[in-house]
Formats: sequence, structure tokens, C-alpha cells
Amino acid sequence: MARKIIEAETEITKFKFPNIGVGEYGGIAVNIKNTLPGQKVKARIVKKRRSYIGQAIEKTQAADYEIEPLCPDFLNCGSCTFQNRSYDKELDIKKNMVSDILNGAGFNLGFDIAPSIVPSPKISGYRNKMEFSFGDNGIGSDLELGMRKMGSFYEVVTSRHCNIIDKDFREILLGTLNFFRANNEPFYHKKLHTGSLRHLVIRKGSFTNEIFVNLVTASGFGADIGAYVNLIKSLNIEGEMVGISHTINNSLSDVVKADGFNLLYGRSYFYERINNLIFKISPFSFFQTNSAGAEVLYNTVVEFAGGISGKVVFDLYCGTGVIAQIVARHAKKVYGVEIIEEAVDAAIENASLNNLNNCEFITGDVLRVVDGLNIKPDIIVLDPPRDGVHPKALEKIISFGAETIIYVSCKPTSLARDLQILIGSGYNLQKIKCHDMFPRTYHVETVCLLSAARDGCEI
Repeated sequence: MARKIIEAETEITKFKFPNIGVGEYGGIAVNIKNTLPGQKVKARIVKKRRSYIGQAIEKTQAADYEIEPLCPDFLNCGSCTFQNRSYDKELDIKKNMVSDILNGAGFNLGFDIAPSIVPSPKISGYRNKMEFSFGDNGIGSDLELGMRKMGSFYEVVTSRHCNIIDKDFREILLGTLNFFRANNEPFYHKKLHTGSLRHLVIRKGSFTNEIFVNLVTASGFGADIGAYVNLIKSLNIEGEMVGISHTINNSLSDVVKADGFNLLYGRSYFYERINNLIFKISPFSFFQTNSAGAEVLYNTVVEFAGGISGKVVFDLYCGTGVIAQIVARHAKKVYGVEIIEEAVDAAIENASLNNLNNCEFITGDVLRVVDGLNIKPDIIVLDPPRDGVHPKALEKIISFGAETIIYVSCKPTSLARDLQILIGSGYNLQKIKCHDMFPRTYHVETVCLLSAARDGCEI
């Protein structure tokens, strides 16, 4: 039996993760994506178990803090969600969202985390990496290159005025789009599995100004790749083009991966500088997308660690070892664990570049590697993927009995779940500081300090 759809007006009174406004219908909460507290919207509402979900079809009243969207493609492009509010309000929403999630998980911490959110040093042009998709904007339309259209699995919006990237990104994007439009190269259709053009990945060192471009296609690619390289090299950009590559990806999934990799120009990496350390980054290496924000975030990790001199530190889910190397300048010994072999290779090389000989990096799943570590750490840094730490790995981590655990989280719901386990195992939550690493989106990074020794909470 089809569910009954109701059209009604509701006032949004609350915001919750991830980008959902909460209204009310018939005394029951209604969750409506892409809405803001203070707005009134007309929505199509459907009952789902004991709650309602809705889809906004018309905004009947704006929130009093709304501003003119800073990007003309806002709510068409699916990249940003917070372009229509002041930055102060954006920060306020994010810190309250984290607070609501933690208190809703039953912590009842008795403090307000509102003062503890650190703004991004840059609000516009802050991203050092973008993965653009090839596609179209509807049947029969021209080739597009940009972000997936909001609410669409297939369609793409070419954002010519994107303000979370700098001018060089836009120049490379539009130059690439115009080149392949002129050459009639078809995009890879995710449903039909025809065509060739899949992604354009651009990475730029915010502090070094080095740029690396990676064109990702299926194996049926037929355009003149040499002409494309010459086009990219001729663009009027401010940064230094240090490498251009062509990656072959025949996977059915819509992700950037390599079945084949060809370096077309320059070198297969670029450099970035963080906290006066140099990092060599390959096309597929994970690296924080906001370099200036990362410096501030890592300073918080060092601050929370306190006196590191003479101590042993575990950096679990270490990636290319950025946190490990920043901490290693103060610690006795740092062990980093990461499942991606390429990232570990980069971490080892970067430690050598930075003349750090007290770092050891291990390739493997944290769940399995920690079982073989017969070393007692003084401090454990956790910087897991969005889904958090595997429960069995968390059990082993707790069993090390480290006096300090610093948890860096990019997803507050995963953080809340893992904090429940850590606190239930005897750790005390000492400090929480949120960092805005992704301005104009609903994402927020949270750093937590847990101690096995002290009571109380400090903000």
C-alpha cells in the first residue's frame, strides 16, 4: 500500500547532523534536508515509523540570518550546503550540532562546548584537492565537468564561480572541459557503462603552490592526450604545474582508483608544507583538504598531548604520517599504523625528508596490527575514517592503558559511539575542541582529550 503524502507548512526549529532541519507536523518531528532553523517551508511529508520525513518544495519564510548565497550555483551544485548563511552562524550551527549529538548520546557532560570551535583560517579558496566528475546536465545536453547536481545520481553542474577553490582550479577545470567538448570525447555513463571521461582530480599545495593534475578515464579514451597535456601547460595559472597524469579506471563503482597509471608530464607527486615540515604527496595519498586549517588542527593535538618529551606515542590511522611527524619533534618514539601501503611508504619517505629518525610506520589494519604491538604507549592518537574505530580494535587500544588518548574525528556520530566505549572503560573526557576544516559545508572536525588519570572536564 502506498504511503500517504501530505503537503503542509512547518517551521524549522532545529538543525541536526548531517544537514537536516527539524520541523513539526501533528506534534511529531519532521526531518527535512537542506533546511535551516528559523525557516518556514512547505513540504511533502511522509510518515516513517514513529516520525516523519519531508521534502521542501517551497520556502515560505527565510531565517533572519540568511544571506544571499555566495555562489550562484548554490543548491544546484551538490558540493556546498552553507553558502546562504553568515560564517558566524555557520560556526554556531556546527558547534551546537556536535554538542547535541554528544549530549544525545547520554554523556550529560554539564558543559557548553559553544566556545570551543576554531574557525578556518581561510573561508574561500581553502581546498587543496578537488575530484570533479564528467557528465551532462540532462539528456541531450553538452558535456559538463564539476560536482554532481544536488539530488541527482547522474547529472553534473559545472561551477564556474566555485568559491571554495582558487582561480587555478577553475582555470584547469574550464580548460579541460572546453578541450574535451571540442574533441567530442564522451563521458563515462555510470548506468550504461559507455564512454570514457570519468574524473578530473586537481591537487595544489597551499603553502608550496605546486599543482598536480590527474585525468581519470576508462580504457576506451580516444582523444589526443599529448594535445591535452600541452593545453594544461599553457593555461594562465599562478601556481607551478609540477605533474600531469592519466589514470585508467575500468571499475563499475564511481570512485577514483587506478587500473593503470601513466605519468604524462613532470613528476608523480607534489610537495606541501605543514608546521614547517615538508610532505611529499602522491596522486592517491590522503591529505587534509584544508592545509591552513590542518596546521591549526595539529597544533591542538600537540596542545592536548601536553608534555611529550620522553614519551612513546601511537598514531593509529596515521595516513601519510603528518600527525606522527609533528609529534615526533617532541616525543621519544612514535609508531604510526596505516592500512594503505602507499601512504606508509610516503610516511617513511617524508620522515626521512624531515630528518626524523624516531618514527616507525607499520602497514596494516589497526584491528590486526595492535595485537602484535608489545609496546606500552604513553599517548595514543586516533584519527580514524568517518565510520570510527572498529569495536574490537577499540578494545585492544583501551587495553594498552595509555594515560592519554587524543581522538580526532570527522564524523560526530561515530565519535559519540566510540566515546561511550572509552568513557565506559574508565577514561575521563577532559577537553573538546571543534575545528571548522570544511567551510560552507556541514562537516566539522572534533578533537577530544581523554585521560585515565584525571577527573573533570575542561573546555
